[in-house]
Amino acid sequence: MSVRYLPVLSWSRTYTRQQFADDLLASLIVMVMLVPQSLAYAMLAGLPPEMGLYASMLPLIAYTFLGSSRALSVGPVAVISLMTAAAISGLGLTDPAQLISAAMVLALMSGLMLVLMGILRLGFLANFLSHPVIAGFITASGILIAVSQLPAILGISASGRNLPEQLLSLHTAIITAWPDFNSPTLVIGFTALVYLFWARSCLSPLLRRAGVPKRAAVIAGRLSPIVAVIASAGAAWYFRLGDHGLALVGEVPAGLPALGVPVFTSIPWASLTGPALLIAVLAFVESVSVAQGLAAKKRQRIDPDQELIGLGAANLAAGFSGGFPVAGGFARSVVNFDAGAATPAAGLFAAILIAGATFVLMPLLAWLPTATLAAIIIVAVWSLLDIAIVSKAWRYSRADFLAVTTTIGLTLLAGVETGIAAGILVSILVHLYKSSRPHVAIVGEIAGSEHFRNVARHQVITHAHILSLRIDESLYFANTRYFEDLIYKEVSERTELQHVILMCSAVNEIDLSALESLEAINRRLNELGIKLHLSEIKGPVMDALQRSDLIRDLSGQVYLSQHLAVQDLL
Repeated sequence: MSVRYLPVLSWSRTYTRQQFADDLLASLIVMVMLVPQSLAYAMLAGLPPEMGLYASMLPLIAYTFLGSSRALSVGPVAVISLMTAAAISGLGLTDPAQLISAAMVLALMSGLMLVLMGILRLGFLANFLSHPVIAGFITASGILIAVSQLPAILGISASGRNLPEQLLSLHTAIITAWPDFNSPTLVIGFTALVYLFWARSCLSPLLRRAGVPKRAAVIAGRLSPIVAVIASAGAAWYFRLGDHGLALVGEVPAGLPALGVPVFTSIPWASLTGPALLIAVLAFVESVSVAQGLAAKKRQRIDPDQELIGLGAANLAAGFSGGFPVAGGFARSVVNFDAGAATPAAGLFAAILIAGATFVLMPLLAWLPTATLAAIIIVAVWSLLDIAIVSKAWRYSRADFLAVTTTIGLTLLAGVETGIAAGILVSILVHLYKSSRPHVAIVGEIAGSEHFRNVARHQVITHAHILSLRIDESLYFANTRYFEDLIYKEVSERTELQHVILMCSAVNEIDLSALESLEAINRRLNELGIKLHLSEIKGPVMDALQRSDLIRDLSGQVYLSQHLAVQDLL
């Protein structure tokens, strides 16, 4: 098999002892970080905590062999876990075994979609999901996630699929429990929350002032959740807080997951098709964004289509090994990168270490308070919130502001699936709207030069019998009518007009609808005694036009530059 489909063949041939040492150290640090995160995200998805560990082993191994990024750490992530919870909770299943099977089926379906998109080289489709929409969706999802974890911090029971339901349920639960809150839960939850927020912003600078190297200080700050886990679990064990009403993770099965195909017959898997596609798209977009950012720091590159295959294989592995949908985690990947991971083998070593931890740590994790996991989730998603994107979009682009606010609003009010689907739709509609009304400038020549600029912005030379129009967009079916109307409007206002020159320096494509529109414009102008001319046509566009009748009809009226066209017509 070629390196194209098996990237491991590329880096493994030159693997060195130094790289092995770097990867091993990075894997140890990632493992310490991943264990509490995976437990927390499994509970966020409404699944048994051990499924988080299962989703952190075989998927990492699969990505090691098929992924193109050398730093991406694949596993459970907050937003995908929330989408998983929304997808399986909407199936109406009550049997825990069926919920587990549904999560595994969701991972398999997402994996198959990703692999298929990778084989068909459809990575470019993710470009249609704009950054403002992604930022808006993740921000709204982060709010939903944080609010959903407050009941665990407060020691009460509340739920909801959207923000109004969550707030109403939370309000009712608080009123019902007031003032008899469980003291151990409040103390553990708020102590963990305060410590984690403090550690995120203050621990690394404190260590730096104490003389700790910058790299070690940064990594120590990001591993602060393990301190919260050890301290809270130790307190729960020593003081037997479980007997006083503190909710604990409880017994977690030790050992490796059983491999097998989930039961499809009892799962309405057809209802998971839409959620699986949304999860696949979002997992790919977020993972590639992280991978590209980290690769650029070392002048490396990733292959988006291969990333589809690598992430797809990771999700398939999760589905076959008792896990749920996974993606590249931002925080873990940054820690993996900062810890010195040299190759994807760091993921393989991390998976092996996590597998070993399932035999050793499971009895200890039984004492872990769920309030601590809730605090870990809240702090983790806090960095995802980007409220500033709303004001930034308002100042820069009303269309992007509409996309952002629509995505945030619908995600909060209607749920994650509706929000991301609406975001994708709005992104496409905004793009179509913008391209359907292309910017067309009337241009004139700057005195003493051969440059042409917008008459509304510059002092330029124009001629009454020549109308020069610069088209700043490709011409296609959605904007041809607008373009025709604009030309006819300008022509009707100029009684001395004899020539219209279309400056095509920014036109990258002319489709068949636009070609027919140009032919119609040429015919109508000829009827008015006006000649149509084209200038500065790009090579690929000219190649296409050579196969049409338009170039023959415009014989002698196509110019290499706008300057030559104007000089010829004076």
